[in-house]
Amino acid sequence: MSNTAAAAQTISRSNETSFKILIIIGLCHLLNDSIQAIIPAMFPILENSMGLSFTQLGIIGFALNIVASVLQPIVGMATDKKPMPYALPIGLTSSMIGVLGLALAPSFEYIVISVVFIGLGSAVFHPEGSRVAYMAAGSKRGLAQSIYQVGGNSGQAMAPLITALILVPLGQIGAAWFTGVAAIAVGLLTYIAIWYARNLRIEQSMLNKKSKSTIENQKGLAKGVKFALVLILVLIFARSWYISGMTNYYAFYTIENYSFSITQAQIFLFAFLVAGALGTFFGGPLADRFGKKRVIFLSMIVSAPLTILIPFVPPTAAFCLLTVTGFILMSSFSVTVVYAQELVPGKIGTMAGLTVGLAFGMGAIGAMVIGRLADIIGITDTMILTAFLPLIGLLTLLLPSDQKLNEWNQ
Repeated sequence: MSNTAAAAQTISRSNETSFKILIIIGLCHLLNDSIQAIIPAMFPILENSMGLSFTQLGIIGFALNIVASVLQPIVGMATDKKPMPYALPIGLTSSMIGVLGLALAPSFEYIVISVVFIGLGSAVFHPEGSRVAYMAAGSKRGLAQSIYQVGGNSGQAMAPLITALILVPLGQIGAAWFTGVAAIAVGLLTYIAIWYARNLRIEQSMLNKKSKSTIENQKGLAKGVKFALVLILVLIFARSWYISGMTNYYAFYTIENYSFSITQAQIFLFAFLVAGALGTFFGGPLADRFGKKRVIFLSMIVSAPLTILIPFVPPTAAFCLLTVTGFILMSSFSVTVVYAQELVPGKIGTMAGLTVGLAFGMGAIGAMVIGRLADIIGITDTMILTAFLPLIGLLTLLLPSDQKLNEWNQ
């Protein structure tokens, strides 16, 4: 009788949503991504102080994001086999070292080295952070992933405010303030790691059982799963390149076309990114109700005509379109992660590392390519071309339906 009661209690506990843990890991995601956000936020500062070209700025963005992109899936695969709770605070310690180095870097080369340390911290944080969100989700998986991801997007949205309030008045040395942000994140993640380690044995046992049965059911569906996963990665590519173009270079577009100051340009980016954070939060619950495929499709296709219009309208209209576009386009951010995790059950860290890591990696390549394109044809024409990327969202029509995913997982 006691064994039966214990089993029932375990099942009941696994269906409960731990909002306390979700809020803390979401806050840590905010702090982690706000540290990353200071790098593109510093681009106008570095261009003025060091005379860097768009290509060099793109290389800095590439150095940050490609490290996270390459290592995130690797970390995810490793932790699927053997979860590492205390890797979370260790990763943020690497970011703390990197942000201090960024503040003190005397040359382009040292900046690249510093952002590599920040990329390493991000590579460790994201797959393990997503696993914590999954463990704390209970039966509300979409909502849990939205809470976790909205923290990160909120951190990214802080970049324009960071530029206007800290980096413009203080310059490069202002990045040193974020060593304190990193220290707070390390402390919170230590608490998370203790909770993670305590709950790991029960959760991992349940995941292993589910993983084995799911893998057996999916042997005959390998081709369909692989095709769907490739489509998801292509959609992430399109979204990430567009967002990379906006976050890294739209400020230069407004300075050239609207005669804005750096501070004025950051207000437009802030609106875009805050709206994106809100879209991320609402996307998960909407997908739980209306379907993941439908939300992914609509987020790409509805935003496409808006992105195409943005370079051709006056400042006031551009501000409004940016805000709406950010909300709609980013509503699929957390949904693509959940879709991939349900596409390949039992590989929570791997799928989180692959989808979120690919978003970083595609953003890295996009930053470099778009920066090079801006040097060749000019920032205005580059922004016009970038605006067509969300049209790739038409490929969503080829994804398996939510019902098909459920059939595969039975």
